[in-house]
Amino acid sequence: MTPSAADPLPSWRPGAVKEALQSFVKAVTTEGSAAFVPEPERVAVFDNDGTLWPEQPMPFQAAFAFDELRSVLQSQPALAADPMVQAALAGDIAALLAGEHGHGLLRVIAVSHAGLTTDAFAAAVEAWLRSARHPHFERPYDALTYGPMQEVLQLLRAHGFRNFIVSGGGADFMRVWVERVYGIPPERVVGSTGRTSFELRESGPVLLKSLDTLFVNDGAGKPAGIHQFIGRRPLMAFGNSDGDLAMLQYTTINNPRPSFGLIVHHTDAEREYAYDAETRSTGTLVKALRQAPERGWHVVDMQRDWLRMFVED
Repeated sequence: MTPSAADPLPSWRPGAVKEALQSFVKAVTTEGSAAFVPEPERVAVFDNDGTLWPEQPMPFQAAFAFDELRSVLQSQPALAADPMVQAALAGDIAALLAGEHGHGLLRVIAVSHAGLTTDAFAAAVEAWLRSARHPHFERPYDALTYGPMQEVLQLLRAHGFRNFIVSGGGADFMRVWVERVYGIPPERVVGSTGRTSFELRESGPVLLKSLDTLFVNDGAGKPAGIHQFIGRRPLMAFGNSDGDLAMLQYTTINNPRPSFGLIVHHTDAEREYAYDAETRSTGTLVKALRQAPERGWHVVDMQRDWLRMFVED
């Protein structure tokens, strides 16, 4: 479906959520409107996993890390003694996600990437995206972005918004492909980051990835990351889980500007997955869903509100 001036959100069924989205964008971008917001202040923040593309049966970066880990173990077999590496090899996602921020998963991601230059890492991500296929949908991972949310990105961009990714995923992983896939430049990615070091080699300057995690962009870390890396309070926030709760709260509670919060609720087991309180991966949605009516956040029922699921449908 192709957006048009008559209907910029053709993949959305007519209803309260679609109407609210269009009404808010019109109000804050129409000069003379009581809700008008100057273009430099039009910031929208989007979670990635579960909001712009799926996160089941595991986050896509985890699938990449697991594939890379198998390759790394061939040259560094001693890493197999690491309990989190063992959990990854056994497919024990619950063990990797246990505890705050899923530090086991972060450990596996770090182990599989440590010592690579950032250029080599980017090349590995692109090569993986070209070859890997999602185990359920049997499509390339970057072909699984949600068509309705891509239309929202386009609608906001056309109305002078700057769209940012604010995700628990690794910033280096997302910056490789976000511009090609979402039309969002890499400098507008706020994600989890690890320590990098600089070396000047005979071939030129390089940055090396390490095992050290500097910043986990999840939960309360998201508003902190928005302040640190964006420097403006958003007008609009889009998420799908309790990991996005603080970002939604920061965007909408006592914001001196008009604000809009939206939660993508995974309700479509036929076309995608259905989960909220119980999930096989990330994406637990309990607290944010409970607060939505009180806060005035809009909740997308994927089965009800979306005419199609993915861009290529």
